Amino acid sequence: MENHFNKDSALYLKEVLDIPTPSGFEKQGQELFRKHAEKYVDEIYSDTLGNIVAHKSNDGKKRVMITAHIDEVGFMIKYIDENGMLYVVPIGGIDLMLLPGTRLAVHHGDNSFLGIVGRKPIHLLNEKERASFSIEDTWLDLGFSSREHALQCVSIGDPVTFSTECVQMSDDYFATRSADNKIGSMILLDLMRELHGCDTGYDIYFVSTVQEEIGLRGAMPAAARIHPDIAIVIDATHATDYPNVNQKLYGDVRLGNGPSLCVSPDTDRELIEELKQTAVKAGIPYQMEGHPNASGTEARAIQIQCRGIQTAIVSYPVRYMHSPSEVVSITDIKNCVSLLKAFLS
Repeated sequence: MENHFNKDSALYLKEVLDIPTPSGFEKQGQELFRKHAEKYVDEIYSDTLGNIVAHKSNDGKKRVMITAHIDEVGFMIKYIDENGMLYVVPIGGIDLMLLPGTRLAVHHGDNSFLGIVGRKPIHLLNEKERASFSIEDTWLDLGFSSREHALQCVSIGDPVTFSTECVQMSDDYFATRSADNKIGSMILLDLMRELHGCDTGYDIYFVSTVQEEIGLRGAMPAAARIHPDIAIVIDATHATDYPNVNQKLYGDVRLGNGPSLCVSPDTDRELIEELKQTAVKAGIPYQMEGHPNASGTEARAIQIQCRGIQTAIVSYPVRYMHSPSEVVSITDIKNCVSLLKAFLS
């Protein structure tokens, strides 16, 4: 992907995708974000929860907060049995039917250990077991011989992630774990770089947030502290351009067709229209999607802070979200940056 992105962006993306950041364990990822962001803004700080706020100052102008959460879905070690087998519980929403045979990485301090999600093979399953599945039917096998052996390397409460390398699939598509929403944090950095040295007319707060996957937590104190006039949430959205998705129910959102603008009770109609008109004038492809209820993004949490905040969502489509292999379009990522730059400038 070095040939597709700016050198700094490609480096950041490679590094951040390798760092484990399940909700509640974002510190290392946030330190990387801070290192890359600080050269583009006037001040940078963190809050008690762990959000990183990069501020491009323009006093007296409208305050704009742009967020992207850096946390990913994952697991936590809950129990270790006498044979050294680990038992994990999910952090965030994961389709547990994906687990058997999956390779996971357990992260303990600076070390990571590869494990295999075990389940009885089909030959040994009875008829009832074949018809149902529960995470209680699985365990994580790291090759330990006993509980004592395991505790020399890992601990109860350690975070666990999918062990999946980033892979280029075609000229425009690549697959990785945690595209949701580490790609969003890269878009945030690209936008900072594009606006560096520009007078946008806005007082901009770029916020890398935490704990989105377990209840949109980080965005709330960030918004309450910044008190923005406008908030824009960068996040992944569901691509629906693959078999067996009912587009009449879930909409028509396609990889490569541009960023998605969301019409929802979570979003401000005037702000969405401004973004839409910006895309039209700049010749940037975009897509529209509708959420009749809450969107499931940080917009839901931000818009109700500070007596109400004008909020919008700009998303990049992702296939197979919250799986070990989320598929993303490079063109969509670049167009998200272009749209936000055009809007702010």
